[in-house]
Amino acid sequence: MVETQALVKEFKDPKRGIVRAVDGVNITAEQGRIFGLLGANGAGKTTLLRILSTVLRPTQGSAKVAGFDTVTEAEQVRRSIGFLSASTALYGRLTASEMLDYFAGLYGLSGAAKKARVEEIVAALRIEEFADRLCDKLSTGQKQRVSIGRTLLHNPPVLFFDEPTSGLDVIMAQEVMRFVERMRAEGKTIIYCTHIMSEAERLCDDIAVIHQGQVRGRGSASALKESTGEPTLERAFLSLVGELEAPV
Repeated sequence: MVETQALVKEFKDPKRGIVRAVDGVNITAEQGRIFGLLGANGAGKTTLLRILSTVLRPTQGSAKVAGFDTVTEAEQVRRSIGFLSASTALYGRLTASEMLDYFAGLYGLSGAAKKARVEEIVAALRIEEFADRLCDKLSTGQKQRVSIGRTLLHNPPVLFFDEPTSGLDVIMAQEVMRFVERMRAEGKTIIYCTHIMSEAERLCDDIAVIHQGQVRGRGSASALKESTGEPTLERAFLSLVGELEAPV
C-alpha cells in the first residue's frame, strides 16, 4: 500500500549548502500492518511523510501510496490518506462537531451521508460530551480526539501518524495507541512515526530506523535486537545509528 524507491529530498541551506533530508530511502508498508519510522528529531521522518502525503515533491526517486504515484497522481493519493500529527491544528472558533462537519464537506460528503458519518465518528471517539464546545476551549486530549476524527472522516485506507502522542499525558497516549491498534485490526495500512521506543515495540509490525535521512536498519523489533545483539530496542536503535556508548 505504501512503497518508495530510491527516494531523495534535497534542500538548499545558506550555510551548509545542499542538505539531503531523505537519502535513498526504500520502504514497503503492507495492508493491515503498522510500519514504524523510528528516529531522533531531525532524522528525516517528517520529511518522508510529507513526500508520501504529497506536501513535498521528491528530488529523486519515486513513491506510491495506495497504488498512486505521489507526484503524477497526487489528488488520488490525498483521497486515500489520513494524516495526524501532534501539531494538527483545529479552528478555535468552531465547535468540535462543527469542525468535523466542515471537514466532512471538504472530503465530499453531503446531506444524510455526511450527518451519519459525523455522528459515527463522534460516537466512536466519545466526543459527545464536548461536541458543542469551542475547539479553543478543549483540553489537549479532547483536541486530539477531534483531530483523529478529522483524519478518519473519509475512511481512508492509508493512515500517517507523525508522533501523535507528543505532549499527551500517559492516559491519553494509551488511548491513541489503542485507537491505532483498532485501525490495524480494520485492515488499514499505517505509517507510524515516533522516537519513543516503547510505542514502536508495542505497535509496529515492521520498523525502519532512520538516521540522517537514511535507513540504517529494517525489520521487526525482535529482528533488530537480534541483528545488533542488543537486549532492548533502545540499545539496538543506538547501535544502528552509531550512538551506543561502550559499557563502563
